[in-house]
Amino acid sequence: MFWTFIATVFCGLGAAGIALGIRAATRNTAPKWIIPVFAGAGMLGYLIYGEYTWYDHKQSLLPEEAIVVDTERDAILWRPWTFAFPYVTAFTTVDTKSINRGSDESAVTSFTLYRFEQKMADAVSHRVHLLNCDTRELVPLGSDGRPRVDNMKTLAIGDALLKTVCTG
Repeated sequence: MFWTFIATVFCGLGAAGIALGIRAATRNTAPKWIIPVFAGAGMLGYLIYGEYTWYDHKQSLLPEEAIVVDTERDAILWRPWTFAFPYVTAFTTVDTKSINRGSDESAVTSFTLYRFEQKMADAVSHRVHLLNCDTRELVPLGSDGRPRVDNMKTLAIGDALLKTVCTG
């Protein structure tokens, strides 16, 4: 977050410098107010660019065994441009090295699911899940190692998580 702040300030200063250049090129006939307007537009532009490239950047940092199975695109009220162009604010990956298929008779598979969220500071959470490949039932494990049946959900037939864990 510190480096984002520094980069935002420098983008604002650079844009203000462009406005100063415009004023100098026009022999100060351009209004003075373009300097703070350019500075604000430069900072806002950098922050918007950072939001829209966050997912691609994070995905490039993932190891090969991490497969993205879900993304969330949100429109945010205080960012009105996101209603026209929503961007990825969170995504979920499966660590394929953590997949444990168990015995041959059992269709139950355990694996670790990671969730990345774009917030003020990026948030990463992980949890071990059980997936019954036959019935498509997904159950997270609690911190005590017991299945949290109250959070069980049934996946759709074409779900990317189901395909990754059960056929991979």
